[in-house]
Formats: sequence, C-alpha cells, structure tokens
Amino acid sequence: MFEDISKVILLSDMDGTLLNSKKQITDTDRAAIERFQALGGHFTVATGRTIQSFEQFLSILDLRSPVIMYNGAAIHDYSSGETLYTQPLPQECKAMAIELLAAMPEAGGEVLKAEGTYVFSNTEYQKLHTKLCGIVPEFAELPDIEEGGWLKVLFSMAPEDIPHMELLTRQLGFDKKADFVRSADIFLEMLPPGVSKGSALTEYRKLPGYEDFTFVAVGDFDNDLEMIKAADVGACPANAEDNVKAAADIVLTHTNDEGAVAELIEHIIKLTAEG
Repeated sequence: MFEDISKVILLSDMDGTLLNSKKQITDTDRAAIERFQALGGHFTVATGRTIQSFEQFLSILDLRSPVIMYNGAAIHDYSSGETLYTQPLPQECKAMAIELLAAMPEAGGEVLKAEGTYVFSNTEYQKLHTKLCGIVPEFAELPDIEEGGWLKVLFSMAPEDIPHMELLTRQLGFDKKADFVRSADIFLEMLPPGVSKGSALTEYRKLPGYEDFTFVAVGDFDNDLEMIKAADVGACPANAEDNVKAAADIVLTHTNDEGAVAELIEHIIKLTAEG
C-alpha cells in the first residue's frame, strides 16, 4: 500500500486539523507538507469551504491535486480552474430550508453555490462564519435565492440550539430527503443525500490519474467521519471527537495546535521507507 510515495495522497480537513486554534497553519505542518511533496507525495484538502473562501490559502499551500469542497458536494481543481464534480441539493430542499428557518428564526444561515455564498439570516453566529471564511457574501431573502445549484445550506446557531434543529429535521422527515451533519458545535449543514467527504473521496478515486492511489485521510469532527472510513488509512488528531477517534485507524498523539498533520506525514514517510 505504501511502496511508492508518489502514489500516496493525503487528504486533510481544515478546521481542527490542519488549522490550529488561531485558524493558522503551523510552521511545523507547513514544513512537513513541503517535505512530503518534495519526496513525491500528494497533499490536498477536504473542506466545507467554498471555492471562493478557500482561495486565501492558495498562497500558503502549494496544492497540485484537486480539493474536496462543500463537505463533499464538489471537487475543484485550482490548477486548471475546473470544477471536476458536483452533487447539488434536490430543489425541494429550498422549501425545507424555508420551513426550518420559519420554525427557528433565531438561526443564521447561508446557501452555498459554486459561484458564491448567499446569506439569508445574518445573525452574530452567521457573521462569525463569514469572518472565518474571509469572504464577502451576497445578501438575499431565502425565498429569493434562485433554485438550482445549491451545494449546501449552512445553519449557524448557539450550540444548545443545534439539537433542537436536528430533532426538527427528523420530525418533519427532512432527514429522509437530505443529510444533516454538524461541522462545528455552532454549525449544522444540509447536504445532498448520501453526500459527504467520504462520498467525494469515492469520486476522487475515479479521477484520471488517481485510480491506483493510496488515500490517507485525517479529520477531527462529525463531517470527517465518512472520509476517514472511506480512506485506505483514516487518522485523526488528538483533539478529535470521541466518535471520530473510534472510527480512525490512527489516533495521533498531537493536536491541531501541536502539528498533528506533520506527525501523520512522518508516519507515512516511515511506512513508505519500510515498504
């Protein structure tokens, strides 16, 4: 599996994994990524971010492989500027989002499309997410956002309110029509049914040139679970949620503040040297 490092690709989650608590990539992780790539390994990211919001990291990370975005609803190649794969929400999800917002008007929220981000409820929690992403969104009432091409809907709210919306989605039967996943303690995302970072990894394996690669994935939160399970080797930092640790093949000893990605890269390099 690790005989040839040039046939190994490492997919890393961003928040809580590659980014430290200050939302920065540590010098330790950056140096390890550069070393891994210099040896012939492939490094890329699997994130909930949009095509636009991820651009701030392009000058920091020399990504030569496509990126999984929107928590699995798209795969984008920044080298060519081409979106290689998308799986949008069913159009009925617009009515579902409207009903959820009517039931919980205190929730913040945004609709994410390939061409941009549309904020429909600009609460303090939503403003926090906008600042985190470093983008300038468009603002629109939810019913006015054009149907089609919705890659996900993100709801933001107090941590204690997330379980209430999760319960509401089940009571209304919406969980049968879309997938709802927590991406942080204040974010609940509506994703296309069956779509996750894991399903995107499955699509990634079909991309030309990647069919015979070994996929290693690392993440810390609920939205990383399916990717960790779908990878040939799944890993998580020491700060990961307990359910993520239970699913991982490797539980790293370092947290995202201590260079967890660098620790994993050193492990991969050792395996390829032994292989």
